[in-house]
Amino acid sequence: MQLHDVWFVLIAVLWTGYFFLEGFDFGVGVLTKLLARDRTEKRVLINTIGPVWDGNEVWLLTAGGATFAAFPEWYATLFSGFYLPLLVILICLIVRGVAFEYRHKRDEDRWQTNWEHAIFWTSLIPAFLWGVAFANIVRGVKIDEHKEYVGSLFDLLNVYSLLGGLVTLTLFTFHGAVFTSLKTVGDIRERSRTLATRLGAVTAVLALVFLIWTQVSRGDGKSLIAMAVAVAALVGALAFNLAGREGWSFALSGITIAAAVAMLFLTLFPNVMPSSLNDAWNLTVTNASSSPYTLKIMTWCAGVATPLVLLYQGWTYWVFRKRIGTQHIVDAH
Repeated sequence: MQLHDVWFVLIAVLWTGYFFLEGFDFGVGVLTKLLARDRTEKRVLINTIGPVWDGNEVWLLTAGGATFAAFPEWYATLFSGFYLPLLVILICLIVRGVAFEYRHKRDEDRWQTNWEHAIFWTSLIPAFLWGVAFANIVRGVKIDEHKEYVGSLFDLLNVYSLLGGLVTLTLFTFHGAVFTSLKTVGDIRERSRTLATRLGAVTAVLALVFLIWTQVSRGDGKSLIAMAVAVAALVGALAFNLAGREGWSFALSGITIAAAVAMLFLTLFPNVMPSSLNDAWNLTVTNASSSPYTLKIMTWCAGVATPLVLLYQGWTYWVFRKRIGTQHIVDAH
C-alpha cells in the first residue's frame, strides 16, 4: 500500500470520527425543537453537548486540512464545485457556535428564543447538506479533462443526493436521541428513548433504500460487507434502545455511521471524485495526490499529534460522563 492509499484511508477515518461525534450533537440540536417541552429541557439538551461540541468540530478541520495537503486536486475541485453548499455549512457552524455561547448571556425571552431557533436550524441544515454532498461525490459529478467542475448547483440536487441528505439527517437525529437518553435522567430520558424508536424506524427505511441503491450502482464485495454491518448495527441499536440499554444502543448507532461511511469510501476507491462525463477524467488517489515527500512528512506529523488529540478528547468525555436532568438546572432568576 502506497502513501496516497494510506491517506485515503486516514481521511475516511477522519470523516467517520466527525460524523460519529458531530452527528449526535447535530441530533441534539434538532431535538431542542422535537423533544424539549420548555426552556429548562432545552437547557438540559444543550448542556449534554456543551463541553464537547467544539471538540467534535476539530475532526472536520482535520479532515479538510488533510484533504488539502494530501489530495490538493480533490480539495480544489470539491470546494469549487460544491462552493455554495459548503459555504452554507460553514455559515451554519459559525452561527451555531455563537448561539451556544451567547444564548445564556441575557435573560430576555426573545433573546434566548432567537438563539434557540438558530441552534435548531444550524444543526438541521448541515446534517442534511453533508449527506447531499457525499452522495454526489459517490454518484459522480461533472468534471472535465482539466479536473474542473463544470456543472451547476441544480446538478447537485438530484434524487439520489437528496435521499442521502435525508438519511444523514434522520440518522444523526436518531444518534442524538440515543445520546440524550444515555446522558439524561427522568422524564426526558424516557421520552428520548421513545422518540429514538420512531426515528430509528424511519432511518432504517431510508438508509436501506439508499445503501441498496449505492451498492447496486457502484458497490462490490467489500462494500456489501460494510452495508451488512451498517444494517445489522442499526437493527441492534433499535433493539437495545427498546430494552433500555442506552450505552449499547449508542455504540451500535455509532457503528452504523462508521460502516455507512466506510461503504461510501469503499465504493469510491481508487477514485476520490468520479466524473459523470467520462471515466478517464475521474480524480483518483494517484492523479489527485501530493508528492510522496509531502505525504511522508504528513504521516510523521499525524503519527505524533493524533494520539495526543485522541487522549485529550477521550479525557474530556470521561470528565463529563455523568447524566443530567432538569433538577440540575439552576433557575436563572
